[in-house]
Amino acid sequence: MIAPPRSAVLLLLLLLALAASAHGADPVKLFCGTTGNFTANSTYQANLNALLASVVTTAAADGHGFYNLSASGSTNAVNAIALCRGDVGATDCQSCLNDSAPQVARQCPVQKEAIIWYDNCMLRYSNQSIFRAMEDSPVFSWWNLNNVTNNVDQFNQVLRNLMDSLRERAASGNSTRKFAVGNATAPNFLTLFGLVQCTPDLSQPQCDDCLVSAIGQIPWFSNQKQGETVVTPSCNIRFEVYPFFDPSAYESPPSPPQSPSSPPSPPTNNASTKGKDTNSGRMALIITIPAVGLSLLIAGMLCFRLRSRRLKKNFEAVPVDEIRNAESMQYDLNTIRAATDDFSGANKLGQGGFSAVYKGTLANGQFIAVKRLSVDLGQGDQEFKNEVLLVARLQHQNLVRLLGFCLEGRERLLIYEFEPNSSLDHFIFDPVRSRQLDWERRQKIIVGIARGLLYLHEDSQIRIIHRDLKASNILLDAEMTPKISDFGTARLFVVDQTRDATSRVVGTYGYMAPEYAMHGLFSVKTDVFSFGVLLLEIISGQKSCRFCNGDTTEDLLSYAWRNWREGTPSNLIDPNLANGSRTKMLRCIHIGLLCVQEVEADRPTVWSVISMLSRNSNTLPLPSRPAFVLRSIP
Repeated sequence: MIAPPRSAVLLLLLLLALAASAHGADPVKLFCGTTGNFTANSTYQANLNALLASVVTTAAADGHGFYNLSASGSTNAVNAIALCRGDVGATDCQSCLNDSAPQVARQCPVQKEAIIWYDNCMLRYSNQSIFRAMEDSPVFSWWNLNNVTNNVDQFNQVLRNLMDSLRERAASGNSTRKFAVGNATAPNFLTLFGLVQCTPDLSQPQCDDCLVSAIGQIPWFSNQKQGETVVTPSCNIRFEVYPFFDPSAYESPPSPPQSPSSPPSPPTNNASTKGKDTNSGRMALIITIPAVGLSLLIAGMLCFRLRSRRLKKNFEAVPVDEIRNAESMQYDLNTIRAATDDFSGANKLGQGGFSAVYKGTLANGQFIAVKRLSVDLGQGDQEFKNEVLLVARLQHQNLVRLLGFCLEGRERLLIYEFEPNSSLDHFIFDPVRSRQLDWERRQKIIVGIARGLLYLHEDSQIRIIHRDLKASNILLDAEMTPKISDFGTARLFVVDQTRDATSRVVGTYGYMAPEYAMHGLFSVKTDVFSFGVLLLEIISGQKSCRFCNGDTTEDLLSYAWRNWREGTPSNLIDPNLANGSRTKMLRCIHIGLLCVQEVEADRPTVWSVISMLSRNSNTLPLPSRPAFVLRSIP
């Protein structure tokens, strides 16, 4: 870009500084970076001054609310991003940036990077490349002074659903606007208003990740506030129990609520109508409306009940013949035989209770993993229907991808993408391979599993309870990204269903929640329990059912709980994790113990787990005794 003359730049900044001083605007938050300082009257300062002036003049000329500018130079380049809140008009946007430019220059006089946040805008500059780069640190937050005192869990659920909805809408925005607002009815006659926004240069996954991190800053477990604002360099969120944004920001303006005390509009009466006709008409309405309403209510309840039963039992009710219709996913048996060398032992990757898995290579060179269900087990068809109907509908980076299936004669084959690093248990339980999993990689695996589980529980079009989450069912791709696999025991829940029961308990002991193992009851908290066990295994490098402690053998949960109570949780950490944040490792142990608590209601949701993993400053609640711990252990 061509910089204006230096005298003009300085004059413009001086005028803006005077205007800001007269206006009395103070920033909400300010961050002066740590990437180094520049010297007075240097080329960098000249470029910075020109850039700040350009932000203001561009905002005055354009007014669309997002600006990406740069001042070139081999070693003195400066890059800037300015973003106004999505509901702010052009005049207010320009006014906010008029305040921002001189304020940030005055508050961060020699720093090469800085960020300033106001209620209506954000201005950021750096000597680094910041365009199309997601940054969720530093993060700042501030709160409404009032606490939620009643029905906190219900309030949090409404808030979580609202923020999730806004996050999805904002992330799917375009290159000029990634912004969403909305409201929802909360307990105690409150209305929650929410706003989320990303810088529009981010991709959809980047915006989504940034907002997940920002939403994770909400203190879900302690002193829930009636409002909070969280800002990061790439995104921001806010919620309150009062309207704080321009109503025109709604994509479709909500209809104003009608007062229940407002009388209905009077009917238009013919002048010749007799009083008795009016009375009889009213009587007819009094009789007809409740009758029609009752009929509709009964019909609706019957439809809902039938739909719930149909969804709940869809795996058992859908005949195998319906799967034959998915021609695009069906593979020929001879093709799979050729790819696996007729299921040779040399290509066998593993053996499970109901199936064996083989590596294969298609004619086009693509590697595949073929799951061959046992033909001798009565559960074979059921396992097959589950995985085909279920996994084909699930698409997430932390779930294994189903490529297709083969159904010929007695053969039941599932064809998956091949993951070159096999499963997690081949690493964490192997004394040699476990050294490859440093703390950074284990963190990535823990968060990835949690995000995959969150997708199953809340973010996919269908709610799934996995019921067999364990180390051998976590596959690792070439980048060691975890992918949840094996949905043969998974169950589908209807949208508002919270739990279910079964007389056929399937899964792996050591990972099973007590209510499921002993009573057949399962819910999202059943998977949370399994995740907690898996988390403790990843940290310790030991199997849950056989934890070796010197000359004795002790259950992993018992050992973890005993050391937690004795103040020595670091004893649980794998010796291979010599490098890395000890504080974060201990925090993960804390989270793992919260997940394996005996009482189902005491366990956090997966969303809360992700929030706790991403927010290191948040105080965690104290865990209670895990399930299946010997009563002699304090």
